[in-house]
Amino acid sequence: MPKESDESSKEEQKKIDKDGIENTASEDMIRKRIRRNTPSPHRLTPQSSPPRFVSVEELMETAKGVTNMALAHEIVVNSAFQVKPYEPEEGSLERQVKEIMHKAFWDCLESQLNENPPSYSHAVTLVGEIKETLLSFLLPGQSRLRGQIEEALDLSLIQQQAENRALDISKVAQFIIDMMGNFCAPCRDEDIKQLREITDIVPLFKSIFAVLDKMKIDMANFAVSSLRPHLLQQSVEYERKKFQEFLEKQPNALDFTKKWLQDTADYVTGGGTEGGATCTPNSAQLPLTIHNHAYLRLLKWDHDTESFPETFFMDQGRFLEMQQELEQLALVASVLLIIYNSAGEAISGLPGLMERLKKTIKILLAEMHTSSFKADETFAVVAEKLCVELRGCLSQHGFSPFSSDRENTLKGQIVAAKSADNPIRKVIDSRIQAYLLGFLGSSTHRCAPALPGGLTPISKELEEIAVKLGRLVTYNKLVYSPFYHKILQDILKQGESLEV
Repeated sequence: MPKESDESSKEEQKKIDKDGIENTASEDMIRKRIRRNTPSPHRLTPQSSPPRFVSVEELMETAKGVTNMALAHEIVVNSAFQVKPYEPEEGSLERQVKEIMHKAFWDCLESQLNENPPSYSHAVTLVGEIKETLLSFLLPGQSRLRGQIEEALDLSLIQQQAENRALDISKVAQFIIDMMGNFCAPCRDEDIKQLREITDIVPLFKSIFAVLDKMKIDMANFAVSSLRPHLLQQSVEYERKKFQEFLEKQPNALDFTKKWLQDTADYVTGGGTEGGATCTPNSAQLPLTIHNHAYLRLLKWDHDTESFPETFFMDQGRFLEMQQELEQLALVASVLLIIYNSAGEAISGLPGLMERLKKTIKILLAEMHTSSFKADETFAVVAEKLCVELRGCLSQHGFSPFSSDRENTLKGQIVAAKSADNPIRKVIDSRIQAYLLGFLGSSTHRCAPALPGGLTPISKELEEIAVKLGRLVTYNKLVYSPFYHKILQDILKQGESLEV
């Protein structure tokens, strides 16, 4: 019996996994992000509370709640979030099965219509599906349009007409296209126009369903955009409630968050291994200072060896993207600082030069976070191309070109910037961190703090990242502030007891 029960559980899990494949692309994306951001079991974990055994039903309900929370979070935080149609991967078994089944269906419809007399059983079924889709587009008050659809697409009447060989399927299709034209977004007007040009019934119905699928996505995205302002008002309480429910079932669900804040507190108060923080805040400022430094640490995170705080698991991908963008910007600013310090007044203020150099560097470093990136080769190419550009610019403006020794020295300095320990790169990185910390420390994010020296070439990109970071931090604080407050209280009390 236990064996049979185990097999049953496996079958249920297989069914759950199969159902998951059929979800919309947006939820599939969320699920992938959840899986990607969930700490791996092989990583070292801090000491946690004793495990509490829960039922399969509780776990499934919790997983569903976390997925819904992640979806709501994605809609609120990501202004570019859109529902996208799900398509199996090219060449996959699922794709092949789908194509075979669709071809068989449309071949059957064509065969029925070519019979003498024509058979309309499949066609009537399709009209019924189209009718339901059109009705789903209606708003509650559109009773007149509802009546028109019900009358024109009366399936019992259409069936009787088919049986009496009086059905004009082209007329039915024309009504459907007219209704679609009334409901569709302006971006689908061209699709509707193309439908009117199709005369063969089978290709016409295939195209109608294809356009209806697009219209469903359009309607879903319209609903998302309409929902976002209302969801924003409710999402803070909703996420906090869902996380609290998750925490009640998994008491150790804040272990990595506690470690993240504890390590930051050690650093800020000077108890860490990195030499302590550069400021000594008073007791009233200390929690906020710890928190802001903790957020900055997420932009220098080692995602391969350290487990991300649980309160940010839905945003880990966003922090990784910002981290990679900042690393590239730091290199761009470092290389440009090296070039302008080397060339001095000869190129200072030349219009367009900095943007050209910046564009060249960014293009060559575009793949720097991929496994195929070869730093030594790439930076050698960067140095060579920048020196060629610099040589042409000096000549164009009547300046003497660099000597071979001076040019080789400049190339060596550019190549050396690839190292994280390079002094210039460390200075630039430190200034970026100071800028972002100042941004988080300001009472409002409407006005950016003063830009440190050397960051002017990347000021626009840096401000965009700062704004994005500020939004994430503000929203995260709203949701998780009660949990953070308790954790920081415990940390600071422990620190006071140790001092005594």
